[in-house]
Amino acid sequence: MTVLVIDAQGGGIGKQLVTALRQELPEARILAVGTNTAATAAMLKAGAHEAATGENSVVVASREADVIVGPVGIVIADSLLGEVTPKMALAVAQSRARRVLIPFDHCNNVIVGVRDYSPASLLRAAVEEIKAFAR
Repeated sequence: MTVLVIDAQGGGIGKQLVTALRQELPEARILAVGTNTAATAAMLKAGAHEAATGENSVVVASREADVIVGPVGIVIADSLLGEVTPKMALAVAQSRARRVLIPFDHCNNVIVGVRDYSPASLLRAAVEEIKAFAR
């Protein structure tokens, strides 16, 4: 199973996801794509098997992934301070992969009903969903 982790800005969410996925799904191939080099470097340092940066990398990796995971902003054009381009959001949305979108309230995108959840609990829930797909 190939898990594509997409993150932006400093890559903190992606880094935590890669670390947890390496522990919980050691057999999975983890491909990390950052919208910038800082995000990519953070995920690579956390143990991603492969990593790339930028719009075209998101487009290409979205075609080969079995699961795509990241903040909900990866499917919203111009989100994450403008780092997610319309082409990136479309590639993720149209991918055949299962998407595990973490509902962080960023950049004027509010997901109603998730305010009481901590980032740590949301990340754990995302990893559990991905583990369920692997069964």
